[in-house]
Amino acid sequence: MTVLRTSVRNLLAHKGRVVLSAVAVLLSVAFVCGTLVFTDTMNATFDKLFATTSSDVTVSPKKIDNAQQTGTPETLPASLQARLAKVPGVARVVPEVSSQQATVADSRNQDVGSSTGAPTIVGNWNPTQTKAVDITSGHVPLAPGDAVLDADTAAKHHLAVGDTLRVIAGPGEVKVTISGIATFRTTNPGAAVVYLDTPTAQQALLGSRDAYTDYALDAAPGVSDDQLKARVDAALGGSAYQVQTAAELTAQNQKDIGSFLTPMKDVLLGFAGIAVLVGVFLIVNTFSMLVAQRTREIGLMRALGSSRRQINRSVLVEAMLLGVVGSLAGIGAGIGLAVGLIKLMGALGMHLSTADLTIKAATPLIGLTVGVVVTVASALLPARRAGAISPMAAMRDAGIPADARAGRVRAAIGVLLTAAGGTALALAAASSTASAGSGLLAIGVLLTLVGFVVVGPLLAGLVVRILGAVTLRMFGPVGRLAERNALRNPRRTGATAAALMVGLALVAGLSVVGDSMVASATAQMDKSVGADFIIQAGNGNPISPAAARAIHAAEHLSHVTDRTDVSATITAPDGSKDRTAIAAATPSYTDDLQAKTVRGRLIDAYSPGAMSVPEGWAKAHKVTLGDRLNVAFTSGGAARLTVRAITSDDTVFDRGAMYMNIADAKKYLPAGKFPLNDMMFAAAEPGQQSQAATALKAATADYPQIKVRDQADYKTMIKQQLDQLLNMIYALLALAIVVAVLGVVNTLALSVVERTREIGLMRAIGLSRRQLRRMVRLESVVIALFGAVLGVALGMGWGIAAQNLLALSGLGVLSIPWTTIAVVFLGSALVGLLAALFPAFRAGRMNVLKAIATD
Repeated sequence: MTVLRTSVRNLLAHKGRVVLSAVAVLLSVAFVCGTLVFTDTMNATFDKLFATTSSDVTVSPKKIDNAQQTGTPETLPASLQARLAKVPGVARVVPEVSSQQATVADSRNQDVGSSTGAPTIVGNWNPTQTKAVDITSGHVPLAPGDAVLDADTAAKHHLAVGDTLRVIAGPGEVKVTISGIATFRTTNPGAAVVYLDTPTAQQALLGSRDAYTDYALDAAPGVSDDQLKARVDAALGGSAYQVQTAAELTAQNQKDIGSFLTPMKDVLLGFAGIAVLVGVFLIVNTFSMLVAQRTREIGLMRALGSSRRQINRSVLVEAMLLGVVGSLAGIGAGIGLAVGLIKLMGALGMHLSTADLTIKAATPLIGLTVGVVVTVASALLPARRAGAISPMAAMRDAGIPADARAGRVRAAIGVLLTAAGGTALALAAASSTASAGSGLLAIGVLLTLVGFVVVGPLLAGLVVRILGAVTLRMFGPVGRLAERNALRNPRRTGATAAALMVGLALVAGLSVVGDSMVASATAQMDKSVGADFIIQAGNGNPISPAAARAIHAAEHLSHVTDRTDVSATITAPDGSKDRTAIAAATPSYTDDLQAKTVRGRLIDAYSPGAMSVPEGWAKAHKVTLGDRLNVAFTSGGAARLTVRAITSDDTVFDRGAMYMNIADAKKYLPAGKFPLNDMMFAAAEPGQQSQAATALKAATADYPQIKVRDQADYKTMIKQQLDQLLNMIYALLALAIVVAVLGVVNTLALSVVERTREIGLMRAIGLSRRQLRRMVRLESVVIALFGAVLGVALGMGWGIAAQNLLALSGLGVLSIPWTTIAVVFLGSALVGLLAALFPAFRAGRMNVLKAIATD
């Protein structure tokens, strides 16, 4: 109890000194708990939606692995409805039509689909799917041409009852009028949903009024879902159809959505881990300084009979109390963060409700465990140092004398770790395979990070002196004082800078990789893309036949290329089977994308009965020119195709692709099973590029899902997509940088307390308040710049090694983003200034006489 009382007293006596450490714990725990609450809420939202829309038993087409992307869902015959109605125990059969491969446009020809990646779902108005919604305006589809639109999409695009929509799908398109607005009883997670009358939905989405996408069965009273499924399986013969109970269908949907939510959760927790790591530096620094400042107090306690173990335990209990307080506050903040993320997702179009906020019992336990364990673990070394203080320290001034031998050992270990990490990075950059290189890169990143942290105090003496000569000497004596203060305790300066280094290293490394990817793709495009125009549909959907016909009919074009991926299983001469996709295109594709070959001519792969294979695949399966491969097309026939070309893997576009003539591929697949174009290419007549661009845009004006881009537009799109990804990552790294800034603030604040008497003496001999505040600010700036130097150096090493590894995938251009690096340095200087505001203000307000009289 004595240890606990002492710990509580110390914590309360120095609460101002440890509050920023508590904030660091709070932020780290908040990120972890916020991520868990947010993803659990998303899971709960989808679970509720799936439970609402699942029937007792659902009959759907048998799932086809590696299916062809025809733009039309797989269907069941309408005649199956009568057979299902006769199954004992079936109370009702509800035929359903649904497609996620349609585009819905308003009267201004604007796509009303989600901009967040959520699907556009078009289906028939039926008793099963509509259990999740209420008509809040207008009426249900009563006649052909009626449509019900979900309320979220209607509000976003300012649509109301009476407005017209166009539904564009693979089989064709139809114009409809909004007859009603439907509001979800649960939460609409962001999809745009349109309900049509059944005959219209069948014709527009399936191309036939004699088919449905699935049947929903309601069980008669007393018949369980499993019993009904068994009876349906027996009646239908089982293998031709997929029959699922409500529980099975819900589980499948949960698995599908989990493939998106689980990686997102892992990524967010990864960034939370970075914030925790940065918080460790802050807590270690804080307790190290507190122990140093209480040297005389601890020495006196030792003289009065306290054992090393009691002193050690006192510091650890103090850390535990700090961890508990910070964690409890962090749990509450994490819930608030999750609510904020829900609101943000709502603003972006994914509508989640705070009423579904899900806080599992494990979440606060995880948050509390993370906060307490991290805080106590961070305090272990300072606690050990506190326990090592002798009773004679009661007669000394505050401060623990540095252990020169320990410093030399630390420096040697740091140099060895950094050298080992640098060697791993160099080996990763020189690796010939991505799998081996990735492992070496991970090892290199870890070792160099730890090495830089350990060797930081050694580097501080050199780097801070250089930074001081460049940035501080112009401020005269005040600048020199700031430099000496930063050099006074290299271990403390190194630990403070290391916190900033982690976040800035990731920013610098990712910037190098992102800039190199854009530069590589641009260079590759200039070298290999010969088409003037690249045409795609949005949201990953295929290009509808009507749009493709319009593109072919456009004027001022010398040629138009069709391209699609045809799913197939290839049997190599070694007997191995490879389920893959073959790029089937018109022969003009060899002009649009000038793929380099290592053997043969690519144009020969477009002759009847021929194909090409990529270099890596050919080596792996010992395939050479002239070999014949057995190709079984999914949902189609089989062929024996001759290898007429082997393409180089040294490319960004279509890396690893197999090619064949689209006309030849059509011989082996029924018309209804042949995939639609996933891309199209066009070349303008000589000297008529502007006229061709105008003609293409006019031809596709009625199809808002179609994007026509010239090469400059395509390069811009690549850059924008990478920039969006990097900006998202930078935003997630911002929390770690905020924690690092708190570390600088805490270090300076405690340093000011530590130097109270010294500050009083300097003020007494003529240092003005303004000069004192400037000295503290300059010290902060040089520490922040030291962290930036370490972070940028480390990040560039990581980025260059990663880029060399990516060169194996064709991304062979190294580009250093000097603008970003300059912004990092300027931002670090600003961070230093902001971090010093409070400590400088506090130092300037000290009473000179009281400061001199301080022990």
